[in-house]
Amino acid sequence: MTSELQSFIRYLTTERGLSKNTLESYERDLLQFAAYLELQGVTNWRDSGKMHLAGYLSQLKTIGRASATLSRIRVSLRSFYQYLVKERFMDSDPSVFIEVPKLEKKAPKVLSVNEVEQLLDAPPPDQVNGARDKAMLELLYATGMRVSELVSLNLTDVNLEMGFIRCIGKADKERMIPLSGIAIRTLTKYVQNYRAKLLKRTTEEEALFIGHLGTRMTRQGFWKIMKRYAAETKITNEITPHTLRHSFAAHLIENGADLRSVQEMLGHSDISSTQLYVQVTKHKMKDVYNRAHPRANR
Repeated sequence: MTSELQSFIRYLTTERGLSKNTLESYERDLLQFAAYLELQGVTNWRDSGKMHLAGYLSQLKTIGRASATLSRIRVSLRSFYQYLVKERFMDSDPSVFIEVPKLEKKAPKVLSVNEVEQLLDAPPPDQVNGARDKAMLELLYATGMRVSELVSLNLTDVNLEMGFIRCIGKADKERMIPLSGIAIRTLTKYVQNYRAKLLKRTTEEEALFIGHLGTRMTRQGFWKIMKRYAAETKITNEITPHTLRHSFAAHLIENGADLRSVQEMLGHSDISSTQLYVQVTKHKMKDVYNRAHPRANR
């Protein structure tokens, strides 16, 4: 049970870019639930079900857990079981009956254009690993892809001549995303000059990005790489793999892109998720106004 839980926490770190405190809350909630299951004789998530969830939540309510705490635990449990089904650790989701409170969505944290450029310029472009890392970072910022989508890319998903990439997102939805000129040049350099040098076991590997084992790059591997470059740049803002996705969307909207186009490129099923980036640009507009207008702070 521990391995699935650790895998989920890594997923939240690399895909969702959650804060340290939030990650610790998720882990604590789920470890306590796992301990409850073990007392019930359940040692595999597949053997847990609706009755276990209902019994656990009822027990927490009986011992007087605060409503806010119960709401947070419901969110943790629901998110975890959805992940288990998505990753095929389970066939069905026993948490579907849990009512999860609607939480206010906060505006995502983004980097400035200058900070993005610092991060993208950090990898040494004429070294094998550096060329790969630069290509990955450039591609993330050029397309707004999720990290899971990035590491899932195959060579055949990239059309450098036409300047677009084929991306398979959530629920196996396919979308075509255009590439910037610099992303095309960086990818071309990596594919033509360096990718083959990373292959160790077989030349038949389909993955676009190759990790240190000579096989497909993993989410965890990319997260470690990004953390290293983030530390080298000494950017004060918190940087996660999702930060470039957020920055991609916010910078597009800030420069006049329409919401529907950004929604399609991000692969959002609901435009309300895309509208969060409008909040970012509004906050920035207010900061600019307060700094520039002579009577703003009088």
